[in-house]
Amino acid sequence: MTAITNTYITTGGSKAVGQREDLTDAIWNISPTMTPFSSAINKSKAKAIYHEWQTDSLAAASLTNFNNEGDDISSFTAATPTSRLGNYCQISQKNVIVSGTTEAVDKAGRKSELAYQVTKKGKELRRDIEATLLNNQAKASTDPRKLAGIESWLKTNTDKGTGAAADPTAADGTSTRTDGTTRTFSETSLKNVLAACFAASGSVPDMALLPPKQKQIASTFANGRTLFNKAETGTLNAGIDVYSSDFGDIKLVPSLFNRGVSTAPTVLLVNTDYFSLATLRPIQVVDLAKTGDAEKKYMVTEYTLECRNEAASGIIADLA
Repeated sequence: MTAITNTYITTGGSKAVGQREDLTDAIWNISPTMTPFSSAINKSKAKAIYHEWQTDSLAAASLTNFNNEGDDISSFTAATPTSRLGNYCQISQKNVIVSGTTEAVDKAGRKSELAYQVTKKGKELRRDIEATLLNNQAKASTDPRKLAGIESWLKTNTDKGTGAAADPTAADGTSTRTDGTTRTFSETSLKNVLAACFAASGSVPDMALLPPKQKQIASTFANGRTLFNKAETGTLNAGIDVYSSDFGDIKLVPSLFNRGVSTAPTVLLVNTDYFSLATLRPIQVVDLAKTGDAEKKYMVTEYTLECRNEAASGIIADLA
């Protein structure tokens, strides 16, 4: 059946005029904003563009430390100085410009376009920081300065592929990792690196940052288990995957910002006590000079990664 001639309808040649648009008064942003590494590690204050700290270690345990009764000390062991490490502060920024008209018109999903864009840029900046901290990037003093990402520090406890694979030449952020032949992530690799961390530092990482595929593989490991923490409402449960190793429990945390998530990803085994996000300038929003009929904002931060002792953490690289 069809409508009777001259029926006033919403479509067609004589459609009704004045219909309001059906635009939901909300904006759905699907991009992930999880930043588990920068959220979990310590926070400290940088006071110069080159941020420094000291590391130290104990002498190897001796099996010959037996002495004569009444023995006198005639010679002394030379003191071992601490090691001095550092990382450059990197400047990261976002900016936005919104015309006066855009700010004035009625909008769906937000009252102020400027405020909405500033909030969005803030989330993007935090994602940039997370990806930078987890990157295979060496430090650079030339302008623009670059901080050394976590992969350029991890040298002691590693599990890598064959071929050209190589760890950084020094555990000081001055060199990067060389990729090798990819292979499948395995529980054996995880156990090997955890054992190496314990042997090198007497402690084990408390968090494993895994790209999505590696997280799925890790969920099948024999020692994996899931803890459930009841939400306050009593109706929802939040699951946390934990791997019970021979040396302690380690949280299995999915990460979208590990290097090579979609190509040759890495699994990072992090002892969060030994890393810090050192900030010279916290994230701040600056009003830029008005030069026309628009509002301009500049969001900037200056920060670096403090690796207090890389021997407490590890990496499983060159994964398929």
